[in-house]
Amino acid sequence: MDDRPWGGPSPPAVAYVFADGRGTEEIAGHLTDFSGILQVDGYAAYKALARDHGGAIQLAFCLAHARHKFVEVFKTTQSPFAREVIERLLAVYAIEAAIRGNSAEQRLATRRTRSAALMVALKARLTEIVGQPFSQSKLAEAINYALNHWDGLTLFLRDGRVEVDSNTVERSMRPIAMGRRNSLFSGSEGGAESWAILASLVNTAKLHELDPQAYLADRILSGQTKSHQLHELLAWNWKAARASAPHRPRHEPVSS
Repeated sequence: MDDRPWGGPSPPAVAYVFADGRGTEEIAGHLTDFSGILQVDGYAAYKALARDHGGAIQLAFCLAHARHKFVEVFKTTQSPFAREVIERLLAVYAIEAAIRGNSAEQRLATRRTRSAALMVALKARLTEIVGQPFSQSKLAEAINYALNHWDGLTLFLRDGRVEVDSNTVERSMRPIAMGRRNSLFSGSEGGAESWAILASLVNTAKLHELDPQAYLADRILSGQTKSHQLHELLAWNWKAARASAPHRPRHEPVSS
């Protein structure tokens, strides 16, 4: 969760959870009673989850995933149309870069006045091309993916809090993906759950520009914090407390 792009009130945080699968049942188990917007890729289990919740869950799909499909087509075929789509999406991303950090209301207003027309024009071009005789090609797959996910790809035009892509999540997942082999040796489900908790703490600390080792060693690993003080260990609260504490010299005088 990272509300910083729209100036939201919640501090950024990462939460990893362990599951022995990634199907609809496992995802639903982690999102019991959840309603609202999920920013996801086009994985089928998310779509099934949204269908099963009767509209209580809205899926905001990732424009970067859609763009990547056209990038791959252009790399292999030099398709002029793939290049056109990429350039149209670059214009949308340029607007996003300009409004990053603005309030959700400001972002939504700009998107409605500038980005909406670009997305309408893009959909018209995709619809125009999709019926042409290359229905089995990779370009057709890219076009159909975009059109089939259009409502979720354009949810950012209806809610200023929503990002155009899930890159924030992708960046948070990269350390886990890179350490996947190490994770294979967690030993048990309990070990995997502990690994997920530790990864959540470490990567949340990094979001707040903290040294994870100093953060963990100060009070979490010391065991000095009581159960009613656990909120003090949240990375943002710990950082604020350290910032407001009186300066302590590096070497404390030793009394004789």
